[in-house]
Amino acid sequence: MSARPIVAVFSHARADATAGAVLSVIELAEAHGFDVMVDVDEGRRHPELASRPGIIVDDGTLSDVAVAVAIGGDGTILRALRRFAGTGVGVFGVNFGEVGFLATVERDEVPLAFKRALEGEFERLTLPGIETQLGDVVLTAINDIAITRRPGDRVADLSYAIGEQEVGRVRCDGIVIATPAGSTGYNLANGGPVLAWGVEGFVVSFIAPHSLTARALVVAPDDVLTVRNFSEAPVDLSIDGRPSGEIAAGGLVCARFRREVTDLALLPGWSFYARLREKFGQLASS
Repeated sequence: MSARPIVAVFSHARADATAGAVLSVIELAEAHGFDVMVDVDEGRRHPELASRPGIIVDDGTLSDVAVAVAIGGDGTILRALRRFAGTGVGVFGVNFGEVGFLATVERDEVPLAFKRALEGEFERLTLPGIETQLGDVVLTAINDIAITRRPGDRVADLSYAIGEQEVGRVRCDGIVIATPAGSTGYNLANGGPVLAWGVEGFVVSFIAPHSLTARALVVAPDDVLTVRNFSEAPVDLSIDGRPSGEIAAGGLVCARFRREVTDLALLPGWSFYARLREKFGQLASS
């Protein structure tokens, strides 16, 4: 175990785009007396890190991480949020992606952003998740669960129920079950409602429904959603955009809201609604 505080660093797959920022945060961490933790994939993307003192390769057991810095888009930030779920470690995202709705700051704020992260100048927002089980494996989504037909297969036939009460059965390309944090992603593209951060519950929306009556549904936090596959073929299940298994023909999965899953770093005075307008509300200039 390191005798010094640790900052965990994550970056996205395009190493050439983030190499300068990764080096910047490492140099600043060294100046502030931090060791730097990277995972195995990070080490492969930035092999030059291996020769630097104070670099620790993550083995999944470190418990004295002070803050995680994610340099990338929402996918990179989600990777860091998953790694530190349940630990209380805040994930400070610097947007090097397209939308970066989960990011704390934008790339033009580097290196001041890294200084604020290392000095703890941020608030923590504890994000909820959605838990489901596939066989013996419990899976937790921070953004969303997507249940989708396979390419080339016929349209899926999916029912959804709350408790013992079936709400509907829809022929569609799939169903998305999204947290408030994830409601601005795949769910929004489906025409589903945006849930403000702090709302308890999750939203169910449909991908290309073959129906005029299929509507998104906001589910209360203590209700259990069951999705059953009435299709003739299996459908795929993805957690936060990552392939995670399948639901066999005739099979089902249940989804439950989990109130406290992981911690996102936000600057003091942050506003969900200002963020929403900044990322999605601007009209293109003519």
